[in-house]
Amino acid sequence: MTTFTHNLSVTLPTELTSLLSDLGFKTFTPIQEQSLPSIINGIDVLAQAQTGSGKTLAFAIGMLTKINPKFFGVQGLVMCPTRELADQVCKEIRKVARYMDNIKILSLCGGMPFGPQIGSLEHGAHIVVGTPGRLLEHLRKGSLKINHLNTLVLDEADRMLDMGFVDSIRTVIEHTPDRRQTLLFSATYSDTIIELSKAFQDEPIYIKVEQNTELTPDIEQCFVRVNKDTKLESLLASFRHYQPRQVIVFCNTKIEAQAVADWLDAHKVSAKAIHGDLDQRQRDQVLVQFSNGSTSILVATDVAARGIDVKEIDMVVNFDMTRDIDVHTHRIGRTGRAGAKGMAVNLVTNKDDYKVKGVEERFGITASFTEIDPEMDFSYRLFPSMTTLAFDAGRKNKLRPGDIVGALTAGVGLNKDQVGKIDVFDFQAYVAIQSDLVKSTVKALEDSKIKGRKIKVRPLR
Repeated sequence: MTTFTHNLSVTLPTELTSLLSDLGFKTFTPIQEQSLPSIINGIDVLAQAQTGSGKTLAFAIGMLTKINPKFFGVQGLVMCPTRELADQVCKEIRKVARYMDNIKILSLCGGMPFGPQIGSLEHGAHIVVGTPGRLLEHLRKGSLKINHLNTLVLDEADRMLDMGFVDSIRTVIEHTPDRRQTLLFSATYSDTIIELSKAFQDEPIYIKVEQNTELTPDIEQCFVRVNKDTKLESLLASFRHYQPRQVIVFCNTKIEAQAVADWLDAHKVSAKAIHGDLDQRQRDQVLVQFSNGSTSILVATDVAARGIDVKEIDMVVNFDMTRDIDVHTHRIGRTGRAGAKGMAVNLVTNKDDYKVKGVEERFGITASFTEIDPEMDFSYRLFPSMTTLAFDAGRKNKLRPGDIVGALTAGVGLNKDQVGKIDVFDFQAYVAIQSDLVKSTVKALEDSKIKGRKIKVRPLR
């Protein structure tokens, strides 16, 4: 078993270090190592760190060390730019909070019904993670009270400011007590971030984690010259040429993202779109299907892609190139993770040449264009080997991943290698299984019970 070790100047609970060992952690990342002593000692922190640096674990540990489990008032608050990131942060904090008893973590994001959120707040919560707009709505209605807050976290603050949340952030902070710890994490260090820090932080420690060149993703950037009128055909031809398995395609607008996904799906390529017009359940299902490998292509806008954490993405395509080089960097950083080699394909029209120059300057490369014929054979197909089953029950119904595994293996008779990733939400659960087993599995589950009752199961298409 992995043994977790650290050289921090502060003492961590033995139960926490044992849990980190059980979770497979060996030691802390640079951002965790540099920020945790200050966070645990109650000092405000302004940290500049990229996505994937491990900052969530840092503020989760620091926040949990200050929680009084016997008091069911909000003691920790995390503000995130998107629902997807908030959900990811919630999962990470819940994972770490297992070393303590009876810690309740609640997500408050737009796109979800108000009623259940108010009901959950009435039962009490120790930590709340949410988007600024929804948090502000609950504060105005009086359903959320943060007057006993110990720790406030602004996660990916630069993205929240880019999305126009600055006024909402300021108003939410005005509801917090003056004596609190404020942790601000941002990938960039703009004038607005400095102003926010000066307004709401008390002599913060500034931490900047330089990107470790040994950990720099191995991403090959390819450039394909395209004609605006045959751009979709060029996209499909790029898939045929590079033979990817899991791809994120970036578009600049939600209308185009949906149109591209629909076109690909009509041309026998497994694709789904994620953008701001989807409700929460639709967004959850799209992300689940992509992360468990039952959808091959995710077509996304930049805002909707925040919080997506799928390590097996082997290619990113910029269907629309962006003029913002930082956004471009964030996009291509979705591939080449966990030591794997990644590929970023840029579809370039004549109007995009100045954007290509920006990429060359940022990354110190010379763009080499690949010739791909959009008129090529369209017999190419891309269908995943897995299909997602949706269960109409979830965490609030006491359904756990182990219950699903048991129903599929001991109950239906599937082998464990025929069962993929399991995701359990409050009122829904999802599992990926081999596509050729879907019909017989659904039929078997119709005639059986899980935890003593029948649960409706259906395949997601």
